[in-house]
Amino acid sequence: MAIKDNVIKDFEFVEGGRKFFCSVEVPGGAGMPPWWWFRVDAETTTRFAPFEASPRDTKRSVQARIVAYYIERLAIDARPAHQRPVWKKPEPSTPAGETAPSAAPSAP
Repeated sequence: MAIKDNVIKDFEFVEGGRKFFCSVEVPGGAGMPPWWWFRVDAETTTRFAPFEASPRDTKRSVQARIVAYYIERLAIDARPAHQRPVWKKPEPSTPAGETAPSAAPSAP
């Protein structure tokens, strides 16, 4: 599919040992602009639509934007997950003037 007859149609390219399949698709909603979609051969079931298509797009500009997007996505995926501390019930507070019970007295 293409934006117009004189604009880029679907294309493929290889970058970093991965093959990228790119296409322009128009969303189903009336009046919505076309978007660039791509998938990577290693991820056959996942597709990405990182940016809107433009009549000024060239293969080189689209390829550069897709590679930059994909590299950023890989970097985000590689970050460690934020581990939140395990929730526990708060300790009961000690009424004013009282002291918390101390440990058993030590033997002399």
